[in-house]
Amino acid sequence: MVGETEKTGTDIFFAPDEEIFTETEYHYDTLVARLRELAFLNKGIKIKFIDERKEKDNEKIYHYEGGIVSFVEYLNKNKTPLHQPFYFNKEKNGTHAEIALQYNEGYNENVYSYVNNIHTIEGGTHLSGFKTALTRSINNYAEKNNMKDVKLSSDDVREGLSCVISVKVPEPQFEGQTKTKLGNSEVKGIVDSLVSQNLTTYFEENPSIARAIIGKAQSAAKAREAARKARDLTRRKSALDISSLPGKLADCAVKDPAKAELYLVEGDSAGGSAKQGRNREFQAILPLRGKIINVEKARLNRIISNNEIATIITALGTSIADEFNLEKLRYYKVIIMTDSDVDGAHISTLLLTFFFRYMKELIEKGHVYLAQPPLYLLKRGKEKIYVQSDEEKDKIIKENDGKDYVVQRYKGLGEMNPQQLWETTMDPAKRILKKITIEDAVEADRIFTLLMSDEVEPRKNFIQENAKNVVNLDV
Repeated sequence: MVGETEKTGTDIFFAPDEEIFTETEYHYDTLVARLRELAFLNKGIKIKFIDERKEKDNEKIYHYEGGIVSFVEYLNKNKTPLHQPFYFNKEKNGTHAEIALQYNEGYNENVYSYVNNIHTIEGGTHLSGFKTALTRSINNYAEKNNMKDVKLSSDDVREGLSCVISVKVPEPQFEGQTKTKLGNSEVKGIVDSLVSQNLTTYFEENPSIARAIIGKAQSAAKAREAARKARDLTRRKSALDISSLPGKLADCAVKDPAKAELYLVEGDSAGGSAKQGRNREFQAILPLRGKIINVEKARLNRIISNNEIATIITALGTSIADEFNLEKLRYYKVIIMTDSDVDGAHISTLLLTFFFRYMKELIEKGHVYLAQPPLYLLKRGKEKIYVQSDEEKDKIIKENDGKDYVVQRYKGLGEMNPQQLWETTMDPAKRILKKITIEDAVEADRIFTLLMSDEVEPRKNFIQENAKNVVNLDV
């Protein structure tokens, strides 16, 4: 259309060079995460996203007048905040820094740092300045007000913290190949002084909030010490054992982690079938008894005291949380294999919550998978067909003119003998594995909090809104 208009702006079009990018697929979740992030980081901007590949619900608008304060509120959605978001900013020598933070009653830390709208996933000087100032300010206030019964570490004071740090630097210097770690030394001092001055004032003006934050940090410190003692005890026990690996782990023969895979199997019965049906050369089996602790509702000391979690940690060899070391991973494929029912889905969710909260790099580097056992076995004479869903079953029967198939519905892995389990779920040539990825970390955190935390009302609303999308639910 050509003519007069009151609208202003610039249209930018881009397309991949087909000679270089022979196949291009735009990931919806990745685009949505980035556009939402940009709308948070640039207060007042409005971004409209239209996905013309979809016929319905193909348009989203991102607009946040609160900027990074709205970002923090989004991070703490479905959590229980301890106070209203606290925002402060500063500009010095052309560098502008702004920070928004809010504590919640949970145990997980969500701190996101940005430089010129780029997510610095490896941190850098701006994040170092923030952490140093936060720890010092809280310890100073606690000492000044006779509240310092334990020394608070940087990890202690960040328990339950949601925070966004955004700096605009005229000439940023990034470190490493990925360019996601800021190296400008002057930025550390700017952020440090910004946090120290404003946080000290904020605590003086809001003593009840200061006491709540310090009390939470002190509880975290005591739990951290209890967790340390539990880990030391575990290490001493392991050192005295002939083998430090769990007794119920059926290990594989290969020693190269890149060729090895570990199945985390629901129940001793299915674990027994998996041990008999596996390829012992490269497949290890670890049966899990019952449901692991919900890590969303517990501190680290309680988590590592859980027998099943302690067994998983020992089998993987990486440790967890701040001691996690991916280089010590003993199996490059960690495969969760549970029943195709509600309990199986719950166990999978508990395990994924644990990996997301305490071994996140395991997911980020593509080491975690979900096994996809069949839901049905269709038999007609000597013919056997394993299918994954009701839709697939109905399609096969319809395509064969409704011929007389004997349909067996699998309620659990324990119903399969070792050979069937190998053929359907464990044979690399035939099995289906679902790789777990994190395309939108902020949204993943929100969903885990919604599904696994103590807040009932948001979970109830989520279930009501999404009930129509549920498939393969046993009633």
